[in-house]
Amino acid sequence: MDLSFFKNKKILITGHTGFKGSWMSVVLVNAGAEVIGYSSCSKTELRLFDICNVKDQLTHIKGDIRDLQHLIDVFSEHKPEIVIHMAAQPIVRDSYKDPVTTYSTNVMGTVNVLEAVRQTHSVRSFLNVTTDKVYENKEWEWGYRENEPLDGFDPYSNSKSCSELVTHSYKNSFFADGRVAISTARAGNVIGGGDFANDRIIPDCVRAAIKGEDIIVRNPYSTRPYQHVLEPVFAYLMIAAKQYEDNKYAGYYNVGPDDRDCYQTGTLVDLFTKHWGCGLKWVCRYDGGPHEANFLKLDCSKLKSTFGWRPRWDLETAIIRTVEWSKSWDSGENVRAVMDKQIAEYLNGDE
Repeated sequence: MDLSFFKNKKILITGHTGFKGSWMSVVLVNAGAEVIGYSSCSKTELRLFDICNVKDQLTHIKGDIRDLQHLIDVFSEHKPEIVIHMAAQPIVRDSYKDPVTTYSTNVMGTVNVLEAVRQTHSVRSFLNVTTDKVYENKEWEWGYRENEPLDGFDPYSNSKSCSELVTHSYKNSFFADGRVAISTARAGNVIGGGDFANDRIIPDCVRAAIKGEDIIVRNPYSTRPYQHVLEPVFAYLMIAAKQYEDNKYAGYYNVGPDDRDCYQTGTLVDLFTKHWGCGLKWVCRYDGGPHEANFLKLDCSKLKSTFGWRPRWDLETAIIRTVEWSKSWDSGENVRAVMDKQIAEYLNGDE
C-alpha cells in the first residue's frame, strides 16, 4: 500500500485511543496525515495510546460519540476529508453486564457520527469498523459472506449488527448521490502488542506470562479468525483511500485471515507459550460465562477480488510480533520504536 496518499489529508478517527485506533494513529502520523482523534478517554487502566508517544502528534479531542452536538461542532471546526469510525463498547462480556450502554454507544453513536458526516461537506470517505460477529451465527464450518443475514446473538454483537443497518440506511437515504463514499468493514479477532483489554485471550496470556502464572483458558475449542492488528488497520486504510478516489469501491467487506489461520483458542495459546518460553503453560477452566459462538469464520473473497488484497502475516508470525512487543514493554524499552519497526516490516513484506 502506498501511504503517500494520506500525506496532509485530514482524517478523523473515532476511538483513536483504543487498541486498533492507537496502531492506526501511529501508521497515519508516520505517513504525514493530519489526524483528528475523537474518544471518550474514560478508561483509567493501562492503554497503548498513553505509552506509544503519539498523543502529541495528532489533534486529541475528548468527547462522547453519544453527544451529537459536540460531534457536529468538531466536524465543523476540523473539516475532515476521511472519517474512520472505531469508537465502541467492544467487549462481549461487558455487553451482558451493561447492555444499555453497549447499545447507546454502538448504535446511537453510529447514528451521531453519520449525522455529523451528513452535515459536513468536506467528508468524502466514511468507513464504519464493525466486527465478524455481526452475522447470524449458525455454527457452520464455512466462512460468512457479506450478503449473509446480520443478527448478532449477544448485546455487543447485535449492537454491531444494528450499527451496520444504520450505516446502510444512511447510505441509501442521504448519500445515494455519491457525495460521500460509505463502507463498513467486518474484521475477525485481532491480536498484537499493546492490547490490555480484559476478557481477551492474548492480553490474558501476556498478563499471566509476566506474572509467571498459568494461563487460564475458558474455552480452548472455540474457533476464531485470528490476525495481527496491522492486517485490518491497513485493510481499513486501503478501503478508505480507494473509495475516496472512486466511489465504486464503497461497499461491505469482511477482513480476516486465510482459512489456515482460523485456529482453536487452545492452539493459539500453544503458539503463544512456545514463543514466550520460560516454561509457560495453560490450563482449561470453564467459568460458566455467558453464551459466545463456538465456531466463526469469514469469507474474504470480496476484499481479495476487489483490491487484490492478501493477508501478509500468518498467525505464528503475528504471535511472534506480539511476544516481541510485550517483552519489550515489560523490559521498559521504547514501544513506539518497536511499533515503527513492525509497521516497516509489514509494509516490506518481512516475515
